[in-house]
Amino acid sequence: MEPRNDTQISEFFLLGFSDAPPLFFGLFLSLYLVTFAGNLAIILAIISDPHLHTPMYFFLSNLSFADIGFTSTTIPKMLWNIQTQSKVITYEGCIIQIFFFFVFGCLDILILSVMAYDRFVAICHPLHYMVIINPWVCGMLTLGSWCLSVTSSLLETLTVLRLSFCMNMKIPHFFCDLLEVLKLTCSDTLINNIVVYFVAIVLGVFPLFWIFFSYSQIFSSVLRISSARGKYKAFSTCGSHLFVVSLFYSTGLGVYLSSAVTSSSRTTLVASVMYTVVTPMLNPFIYSLRNRDMKGTLGRLLSRAPSLNDGIVVGLS
Repeated sequence: MEPRNDTQISEFFLLGFSDAPPLFFGLFLSLYLVTFAGNLAIILAIISDPHLHTPMYFFLSNLSFADIGFTSTTIPKMLWNIQTQSKVITYEGCIIQIFFFFVFGCLDILILSVMAYDRFVAICHPLHYMVIINPWVCGMLTLGSWCLSVTSSLLETLTVLRLSFCMNMKIPHFFCDLLEVLKLTCSDTLINNIVVYFVAIVLGVFPLFWIFFSYSQIFSSVLRISSARGKYKAFSTCGSHLFVVSLFYSTGLGVYLSSAVTSSSRTTLVASVMYTVVTPMLNPFIYSLRNRDMKGTLGRLLSRAPSLNDGIVVGLS
């Protein structure tokens, strides 16, 4: 018989923000509600306005959905632990959190890469845009992003299931970060490390290189435009996306660089909050404030809400 693993555990302890004052609960709850409502408003605006049924806004709606899922994977559990002064997350809950964290995190990266390709074709090959970025291509790019995200997340999660853990189950984080979980295992993590680096290269480094290439071509094309108005219009169409990419990657890299440079768990926590909470919250503001069509649609959507409520009240009375 194979030797039975006697170190199976049933729960982990999340130490990040578990002893935080009540003020932190209100702060993070507000950030989460703004993130959820803002990204949901983007999705509803794109669905309701036929003028926004274009590839760029289709990809933006998927990015907003990924941001909702990304924040909902970690923040509600953190809020629960702060409110109840609890530090516990079950083993099953930790595995589920790792899975969905990677699904929506990878989806964020891939959708940003697809949006960079969309802007590249729109600016560098405008006459062929409707032929290249047709509805079938949009659907396949989005489906491919989902499939790659789920597959990579399954690889990460399944390799964790084979591990046995030591008695110290304390994670110095507010969610089950895979790198922190791997530090607690008594098993050989060679396979896990290979999978982590493989996924990081395929779904992190390659998309970043593609984004850099796309925008180098975009800037080269924009600089060849003679009119200042044409240059401004071209830059304005991709400025929001470029800012989101910069914010997402800089905060994401900040988490791992800060953990590598310093052993301070507080520094890592602050960097993680930027990466998992603040960036998804800012995305709706960035895209709506810098986009005239989106601002107009959101304004009409919000103005219709009171009239719809009045109509319901009148109908009931």
